[in-house]
Amino acid sequence: MQIKRNKNCRHAKDIINKALVKLVNHYTHTKLLAEMDFGFWRYLFAQPQFYAGGQSLLHIFPSKPTSTVTVQYNHSFVFNQLEKINSLRNRIAHHEPICFLPSQSVIDTTYTRQHYNLILQLFQWMNIDELSLLYGLDHITTVCNEIDLLQ
Repeated sequence: MQIKRNKNCRHAKDIINKALVKLVNHYTHTKLLAEMDFGFWRYLFAQPQFYAGGQSLLHIFPSKPTSTVTVQYNHSFVFNQLEKINSLRNRIAHHEPICFLPSQSVIDTTYTRQHYNLILQLFQWMNIDELSLLYGLDHITTVCNEIDLLQ
């Protein structure tokens, strides 16, 4: 694996090695993949990891839009989109508000809705049927609508 040999990918290597140690007697490829956190997957699109990985990771997005002069849908674009999702995830994990205007006590679900739509968009780029995948689990729009009514 080129990532483990590339000195610019030391952090990714450390994450992989830590997971391997944790799984030492129970290793499977599936368990190793499950040990990787969202930040690890996001950083696979950072330049050092992307190039060390053979620049083929964008193939997981077969329905990604074609790049234009103004918007390049490349690994950096995907990295930045995943950073937005990771930011939402971190805010939720740290019990920070996600339904207010920044630094204000004004109810606003725009941030949450935008990030949710971004997640759906990336599912679509991967040709994942998000309606089937999230069936029975997806209450984001309903909850956001209820929150908006509290104003």
